[in-house]
Amino acid sequence: MTSPQRVRFGYWTPIFGGWLRNVDDEQTPVSFAHIADIARAAEEGGFDLTLIPELNLNDIKGVEAPSLDAWAVTAGLAAVTSTLELMTAVRPGFHNPFHTAKQAATIDEISGGRLALNVVSAWWAEEAKQYDGLFSAHDDRYARTIEWVEVLRGLWSQTPFAYEGEYYRTEGTYTEPKPRVVPRLYAGGESEAGRTAITRFADAYLTHGGTLDELEVKVADMRRRRAEAGATPFEAFGMAAYAVVRATEDEAQAEIDRITDVRGGAAYGSYQDFVSKSKLDTQVDLKEYSVSNRGLRPNLVGTPDQVAERIVQFANVGVSTLLLQFSPHLPELRRFAEEVIPRVRRLEAQRDA
Repeated sequence: MTSPQRVRFGYWTPIFGGWLRNVDDEQTPVSFAHIADIARAAEEGGFDLTLIPELNLNDIKGVEAPSLDAWAVTAGLAAVTSTLELMTAVRPGFHNPFHTAKQAATIDEISGGRLALNVVSAWWAEEAKQYDGLFSAHDDRYARTIEWVEVLRGLWSQTPFAYEGEYYRTEGTYTEPKPRVVPRLYAGGESEAGRTAITRFADAYLTHGGTLDELEVKVADMRRRRAEAGATPFEAFGMAAYAVVRATEDEAQAEIDRITDVRGGAAYGSYQDFVSKSKLDTQVDLKEYSVSNRGLRPNLVGTPDQVAERIVQFANVGVSTLLLQFSPHLPELRRFAEEVIPRVRRLEAQRDA
């Protein structure tokens, strides 16, 4: 069995104003100034990376609510941070790979080589309709993604770069400068087509939140697929999770009761698209959908000691990267950094001694 890696702590950049569908005001304003404050607090607190999600519509608070542009936010964060890995989401159906290669190389320059990409094949038909995105059949979206990545990597490594595919073609394209550090490509997917494609092109595998048993099975499956493909092992396995840390179990449970008090309404408008277009391997009910990205399933809920112990359990089954959500984001991120990360480091040291 592979030895557990040191956990890398990441967080989702809140471009939507928070992660809760039942709480209108999470004291997390949709502003770059607040996002920059969160990033600086994360660096000070020992976080390793942030995921900047990309949706042109707000699927947390409803389509009429604000949502910032992921790539503009990433460029801004590149200029005001110094250590965080900046994992920005990108959807091939919304981004031409030629322009993306240039944008990525530019942000790589601004950040000093800290850019990574989360390649997402998209799931929201309504967003594609409103923003003129390409939204073909599920498996076709992954076929396009494979070519899109081939073009991206070709532009980063060859000058001029020529390509002849089903979706993309060029007789020769110059892209300069090249990234000083080739961005790591993360990707997540649960369907057969998704896992097959990700096995081919991704450096690291991401998943929505799940139980220990679910993650142990997923990690083992993707390791097997990668080995059978004759490719190098995945560099990391990452999982989304929503964390609730309180002084007592009762206080933590009271917070869970508050945020999962389902009311329905506009914030649940994307629910049917999410469950029908994604081909999920786990049923998601409305209560669970109250929190983004199946964040409650890992059960990072309780006292600092309980949450730290739970994180190490996930590390022991192969989850080496956590992508965390909090609410209100800034004070809860600081609480997690102060009370949980040091405990995890002590537990890792004891485990590895």
